[in-house]
Amino acid sequence: MQDISNIVVLTGAGISAESGIATFRGPGGLWEGHRVEDVCTPEALATDAELVHRFYDLRRAALATVEPNAAHHALARLDAAWEGELLIVTQNVDDLHERAGASRMLHMHGELLSALCAACGTREAWAGALPEGSVCGACGAAALRPDIVFFGEMPYQMERIEAALAKADLFVSVGTSGAVYPAAGFVQTAAYHGARTLELNLDPSMGSVFFEETRIGTAGVLVPAWVDELLG
Repeated sequence: MQDISNIVVLTGAGISAESGIATFRGPGGLWEGHRVEDVCTPEALATDAELVHRFYDLRRAALATVEPNAAHHALARLDAAWEGELLIVTQNVDDLHERAGASRMLHMHGELLSALCAACGTREAWAGALPEGSVCGACGAAALRPDIVFFGEMPYQMERIEAALAKADLFVSVGTSGAVYPAAGFVQTAAYHGARTLELNLDPSMGSVFFEETRIGTAGVLVPAWVDELLG
């Protein structure tokens, strides 16, 4: 591993599932009992804002009942110890990576503990309930919404992610389905630029064929073992 300096890690729902957070699509394709189309699209927000706000209020409140697991802590340990470049890109909207201590990271799909102003685009920290009509602290418009990237919207910081992938020596995917783009295409981008690629997942993902190596098991076991291996 001596020739590895720049690392990009992508994390998905599987890493937080071990902490008790429901994965994006559960039994029957539902997300915590709701059709994704009813709570995670711009159309849903336009037609039933009360439901959308209530759904994310409940998810935000549920964060208080969960804790980071061994996989989150292992990535935080890597963040603290790795002397090369590291970017942890998470598709998750929880704060478990931060609570474990990771700092070189970004949330490409938004954050539960943040509100977005639909009028001016300002994002602000938000910990409690976010009722429809909440007022933006920056512009004063009653236009705050959950700071979640809905289907059909552009994920955050894609230029930064693409730049990191282009110079990565190693790309690692943890607990992702390989079904949601653009994240599902990161492995191909990294490989195109010459990076080694590794998948750590409970089951082979839809994109497993694109990885040089796939290790099957729980994130709480696989991620600490991989970090130990990397740090020697």
